[in-house]
Amino acid sequence: MPNLKYEYANLSHGRTRYIEAGSGAPVILIHGAGYLANADNWLPVLPALAERYRCLAVDCLNWGLGDPLDREFSFAYLVDFIREFQDVMGLKKSHIVGHSMGGWLADLLAYESPQRVDKLVDSAGGGMATRALTNMVNFQPPSSEEIRKQASAKLKSLGEQAAPLVEEYVTHLSRPEVASAFGKVMRHMTDPATRQRYHLARRLPYITAPMLIVWGRNDEVNDVAMAEEKHKLVANSKVHYIDDCGHFIQQQKPAEFSRAVIDFLG
Repeated sequence: MPNLKYEYANLSHGRTRYIEAGSGAPVILIHGAGYLANADNWLPVLPALAERYRCLAVDCLNWGLGDPLDREFSFAYLVDFIREFQDVMGLKKSHIVGHSMGGWLADLLAYESPQRVDKLVDSAGGGMATRALTNMVNFQPPSSEEIRKQASAKLKSLGEQAAPLVEEYVTHLSRPEVASAFGKVMRHMTDPATRQRYHLARRLPYITAPMLIVWGRNDEVNDVAMAEEKHKLVANSKVHYIDDCGHFIQQQKPAEFSRAVIDFLG
């Protein structure tokens, strides 16, 4: 594991946690949508990516261990959150890598603010279907013991450093106000009208950044056909399919994912 620095940045809503590792061209990594999802989702691929790049894996607004924003919002706020994070980090532009929900956000950012994106990696990203997952629509906060169990499995690569971070997860994510704020994002994000409003089909043809689409051939969340749809709509794009791989590519095939991203970013 490279030298990981857990830091907090002060944004307009309050503090946001992020992981910084490596040096070189900046790469912002945006995670997916689960309640325990955050910057730590990228731990399996940070060792390889940090050998070449300055990696900034960020906890999205109302995810992770930062300050929550207690109001209903989703895509517009979250995309602007990434721009504000770039601003606070002193970055006029950067590479953007997003997984699942993070891929959807990355694509929206590249459409809205092409000058802020150098190269774009969409890893099993959403945005091509208006349906929402049942566990998102019917969000209920997990118990403290379930949080501890999931966090322990997720952070095991950190070895002895994992234990205090697991307890941070439990303390923070068990707070009623944190679960309430997250639930408001889920309600807004899973509203059919919201998902239709931020559908990517009309936006993708206007993306000008070079784009790599990475997809597991056995993706059980976002069908592999979505990868080809995106590829057809983005002129400057290519697809890398990963065999024997489902939705959680960074966890299931970290070495192949890292090689594909490094080859693409250059």
